[in-house]
Amino acid sequence: MTDPDLRARAHDLDVTVWVGKGGTEPVVDELSDQLADRDLVKVKFLRAARGDTSVEELAASLAEDANAEVVETRGNTAVMHR
Repeated sequence: MTDPDLRARAHDLDVTVWVGKGGTEPVVDELSDQLADRDLVKVKFLRAARGDTSVEELAASLAEDANAEVVETRGNTAVMHR
């Protein structure tokens, strides 16, 4: 599936993973489990998680830890695919 196809499918997804002040590490397993059930997951990065780090950097780190890829980031949200 191409990137535009994934982005179009992701548009109507609800956020199912929230990254808070604990950072990305506590949600790696949850994201991985959700990606095993469906190929797209939307992740929201709360203000407490961001600190001085960009959403793009956090999303890239989380994707690497969960063996996924970032389809896109928009605002404080990222879409992950496996």
